[in-house]
Amino acid sequence: MPAASTLTTVNGLLKEVYEGDINDQLQNEKVLMKRVESSSEGVFENAGGKYVVFPLRTKRNAGISYRAENGALAAAGAQGFVSAQETLRYGYGRVSMSGQLMELAKTNPQAFAQAADAEMNGLKTDLIRDSNRIAWGNNAQAYTGILAVCTAVTTAAVIVTAPTTGIIEVGMIVDLCTAATGVPIAAARTVVAALPYSTTFTVSGANFTLAVGDTVVRQGNTNAEPYGVLNLVAATGTLHNINSATAGNEYWRSNVDASTTTLTEVAMIKSCDAIRRATGNGPSAIFASLGCRRSYFNLCTALRRYNEPKSFSGGLIGLAFNYDKEIPVVSDVDAPTSTMIYLSEDQIKEYRTRPWYWADDDNSVLKYVHDYDAWEALMKQYWQIVTHQRNAHAIMTTVTEV
Repeated sequence: MPAASTLTTVNGLLKEVYEGDINDQLQNEKVLMKRVESSSEGVFENAGGKYVVFPLRTKRNAGISYRAENGALAAAGAQGFVSAQETLRYGYGRVSMSGQLMELAKTNPQAFAQAADAEMNGLKTDLIRDSNRIAWGNNAQAYTGILAVCTAVTTAAVIVTAPTTGIIEVGMIVDLCTAATGVPIAAARTVVAALPYSTTFTVSGANFTLAVGDTVVRQGNTNAEPYGVLNLVAATGTLHNINSATAGNEYWRSNVDASTTTLTEVAMIKSCDAIRRATGNGPSAIFASLGCRRSYFNLCTALRRYNEPKSFSGGLIGLAFNYDKEIPVVSDVDAPTSTMIYLSEDQIKEYRTRPWYWADDDNSVLKYVHDYDAWEALMKQYWQIVTHQRNAHAIMTTVTEV
């Protein structure tokens, strides 16, 4: 007769079976970041936390001259370098199992495995969804973690926002924060009504007042999430400890097109040209919201172009844009409306200490929840998304969608 499952074998089940699935799924399901390299090299730790540091070349050697015979040469020059630094952000996913469910591990292993599947696979799906949302970020430079931005004065529990993502769902706990600082105006409110990709949702609790520009953040996550590409691809702000407004740091600015409304090939070429002037190459991919993808498809149709989606290297599938070579135009359901982003993907990197993993420092994946007949498991990842060359990217922010 086979031996019954115990808490020890359950620990092995959680760690060995589910950890592998989660790592593979997270890597393969990110639409925006799936071709971005991940690395643990360059990550270090001190008393203040975990960091990544990388050098940037910012200035050429100016000691070049041409002179007449016996003329004094120009003074010797030198390359210019700065050291960019960024902190890793700490992400977590928790699963809770009741004591009654744990009893099944001893008496009915199959029933326990089915219940554990539901919990672990649910966590996997949620981490995938949230990671892709984080990979986009938000172009508000004050802080990270923004889910949506208020577009109308709100004096009740029904909040009107720009549908920057479809991540706001019933049951989510959010903070409603001031635009400039992220200080909560109403904290820890539960979303009680929300239609997918709607411009409104409803939260619990007493009424409050939000101004245009105030933000919606997952509870407690203000400025605690990694950067998304919308934080990286911008022409203003301090990023990786480099202030783009400081004289001499003009290189630390992406090309931002905030004036194009009707999408044209000329406007797209201009964005590609800006990247080419900075790097010698055009972008490697163009990512777009669903509506901007439709606008580009409509443009191709109007120009009588062959616009059947095709496969590109690295697994991307999308419409082609011709800029000396074919560049994929790829849609992402999490992209903000009216946005097209032009990326040099080799200049974006995800730094992490290790992939998502079960916390088992005490050699146990399952932890007893004090004062409750329950057990918990915790997944975590310390990570950050950075760019090594900010002017290697461009963005359009006001494209009219069709």
